[in-house]
Amino acid sequence: MIRTRVGYAGGTTQNPTYHNLGDHTETVQVDYDPALISYQELLDVFWAGHDPTRAAWSRQYASIIFYHDEEQRRLAQASAERYATECDCRVVTEIVPVTTFYLAEDYHQKYRLRQSSVLMDEFAARYPDPADFVDSTAAARVNGYLGGYGTLAALQAEIDGLGLSPQAQEVLLDIVAQRR
Repeated sequence: MIRTRVGYAGGTTQNPTYHNLGDHTETVQVDYDPALISYQELLDVFWAGHDPTRAAWSRQYASIIFYHDEEQRRLAQASAERYATECDCRVVTEIVPVTTFYLAEDYHQKYRLRQSSVLMDEFAARYPDPADFVDSTAAARVNGYLGGYGTLAALQAEIDGLGLSPQAQEVLLDIVAQRR
C-alpha cells in the first residue's frame, strides 16, 4: 500500500463527520501501486476481511465497494459473484461508482498505530502536521502490520525502510511476532 485513509463516502450530506454522517458510509480509501498488487488482489483482501453476507444494521457500516472505472466495476462484480458461488450464499455488498471521499477526523486515522504510545510518539515527532501523518506511507504500512496484515518475515525485510528508530523497530517487531 502506498497510503490508506479512513473517511466517509457514498452519501449526499456535505462535509460529514463521525457524529453527523448523514447518509454516508465509513470507508477506507486505498492508494496502491498496481505493479506491486493488483486490484483483484485488493478485492480478495476485501472479501476475506469481513462478512459480506450480513446486512449492516445501519448505513454507517454498509459493505460497499466504490469503483473508479468500468474495469474496476467489472472485476468487483465478478469477484462478488465468485464469492457468492463459493460460499453458496447471498452477498449484500453494494458495488457503486465512487463519490466524494471525505476524510475522517484525525483521531480516526491509523487506528492500530495510535494504540502504541512508543510508535505514535515517534510518528508524531516525525509528522507534526496531522495531514502528513495521515498521508504517510510508512504510517500506513506500520498500521497494517499492527492490524494483522503482512507477515513477520515481510516486516523484517522492509523495517529498515520505515524510518523507525531501533527502539520503535523492536517494539513493532515484538508486537507483530506476538500475534503469530
